[in-house]
Amino acid sequence: MFNIGDRVVYPMHGAGVIESIEEKEILGVRNKYYVMKMPVGEMKVMIPTDSILRVGLREVIDKDMIAEVFKVLRNHNGKMSSNWNRRYRDHLEKIKSGDILEVAEVVRNLTLRDREKGLSTGERKMLESARQILISELLLVQGIDQNEVINALEEIFEDYPD
Repeated sequence: MFNIGDRVVYPMHGAGVIESIEEKEILGVRNKYYVMKMPVGEMKVMIPTDSILRVGLREVIDKDMIAEVFKVLRNHNGKMSSNWNRRYRDHLEKIKSGDILEVAEVVRNLTLRDREKGLSTGERKMLESARQILISELLLVQGIDQNEVINALEEIFEDYPD
């Protein structure tokens, strides 16, 4: 169970802060919901409290884990399928996992692929989504501005081969 003020990650959506816990009736069913405010895009998301395990809601990483995230991003030897469909499914599973290291792999892989061969529209959207998820968690953990996180990522991406 989470509390108001907890910083959490909602896989496929990103990180945010639990702003309140409310009871609502939706479609005739009364339930408790976490109301999570997302720092990127100022969006609010309602998550049923009884489905947190199923959806994979978890606490944000601790500061010690940030070095691991950047290590994954700097590793240019990521393996991915050359088959578009297989690659897309693999990356989608990694994003759905909610694991920040797997999301970082997706960002790294698709950024490298974009530099080498370009991305399809679907993969470009996936890259943007994965970047937003990654950025949202990093800015909450580090307590810094979104632009600072973006700049740190851009510095890493500058070192990628063209």
